[in-house]
Amino acid sequence: MRSNEHVERAVICPVPLRWGDMDPYGHVNNVEVIRVLEEARIAAFGVPVGTGEQVVPARIPLFSVLPEGTQALIAEHRVKYLRPLEYRNVPVEVRVWVVSAKAATLVLGFEILDAHDCAACVRAQTQLAFFIPESRTVLRLTREQRELLEPHTAPSPF
Repeated sequence: MRSNEHVERAVICPVPLRWGDMDPYGHVNNVEVIRVLEEARIAAFGVPVGTGEQVVPARIPLFSVLPEGTQALIAEHRVKYLRPLEYRNVPVEVRVWVVSAKAATLVLGFEILDAHDCAACVRAQTQLAFFIPESRTVLRLTREQRELLEPHTAPSPF
């Protein structure tokens, strides 16, 4: 990553690790890293409408204002493991930012920091598409939604 712009524009989402997240090597398993990214994404953007109760407000309330029934589908994950993510009994900090918000796709950047020394362990990027099953169409982001995301936009982690 060339710039630290993501540090200023990202929202910080603490995500607890679970004892069972470790693999036989004592590191957080790569499958569980994807779960951590998902938890951070929901903390940052909210619970998708109709899929659970939003008790703690989202930092960037995007998912909760989408039309009822809209699905936030993962189109792609890209993950780079910088060093092992060790289990700690305190939450890791996950930086979440918007890489791009275009038409019908939202690309997010992530950085998972070790709770012990705040060093980056994982950098990731996720591309989402919003899909309306009833009409079998993608949902395009509105100008207002893109404006909501703009203050949190920074370069790709790759």
